[in-house]
Amino acid sequence: MLFRKYQIVVFKEDEGISKKFQLRGWAFLCLFFILAGLAASSGYLWQKTLCLNNTEQRLASAEQQNQQQQTQMLALSSKLKRLQDGLSRIRDFDSRLRVMVNLDQNKKVSDASLGGPAPAFEDNYLPMHKQELLARKMHGFLNQLNTEVRLEEVRQQQLMQAIRKNKDLWAATPSIWPTQGWISSPFGARTSPFTTAREFHKGIDISAPIGTPIYATARGTVTLARREGGYGLCLMVDHGAGIKTRYAHMHSFVVKRGQKVSRGELIGYVGSTGRSTGPHLHYEVRLNGVPVNPMRYVLN
Repeated sequence: MLFRKYQIVVFKEDEGISKKFQLRGWAFLCLFFILAGLAASSGYLWQKTLCLNNTEQRLASAEQQNQQQQTQMLALSSKLKRLQDGLSRIRDFDSRLRVMVNLDQNKKVSDASLGGPAPAFEDNYLPMHKQELLARKMHGFLNQLNTEVRLEEVRQQQLMQAIRKNKDLWAATPSIWPTQGWISSPFGARTSPFTTAREFHKGIDISAPIGTPIYATARGTVTLARREGGYGLCLMVDHGAGIKTRYAHMHSFVVKRGQKVSRGELIGYVGSTGRSTGPHLHYEVRLNGVPVNPMRYVLN
């Protein structure tokens, strides 16, 4: 049967002619297997196409979830950074208070102790290995931050106890800005605006418009309220414990010598009297007669 000859006749109806094709049986068998193979291949490819489409859908869903996780991790990293900054400000505030109540006078707080730098990545896209690294860093940072918070609670309790024991000293310690404005000349060495020579600036200059209110920075007694040479109209307050504050280049006073004042009480107005290049308040803090940096005491 495989070697028998078969004839296929093809007629062309319009032309009235025909063509004959002669094939053996094995050719039909081969053709059958070829068609069967093509059908099986088509089915296999169709199955693979469906599987590929399903895989692509799952991949797209995974990428979407991955992007959402990235967004959440980056947002969490930003929140941790803000939390670290907040704790740093608290520690700085704590250090200033400790200086004022004579606790840890020579101890400086380092930002490195605050759980280390908060983990952060600047890129909006995080590869998988960076996501894993960020997650590990966040976990470690949170543990360290939790420890720092507990330690800070202990420090705050110690500080509150010291403040309660030294209420009078605290009330007499200058701790607020004497006026509103901006620092035009800080404490320390500077170039003189008059002679261009190097000199030591004993306080800070706070530039502000004439007539800006000036407030006492702590409780005390006014010991001087008059014109003092280059200081112009000058006012000095004795806060006790060797601490005095000076307010110079004022426009006018609202208090007089011998008057007791409290923290935040209005004592005068900004001017430009004496040796001055413009309206500002020259503010000094002296400890046992020695000028110290007023910024050491400012809390607000």
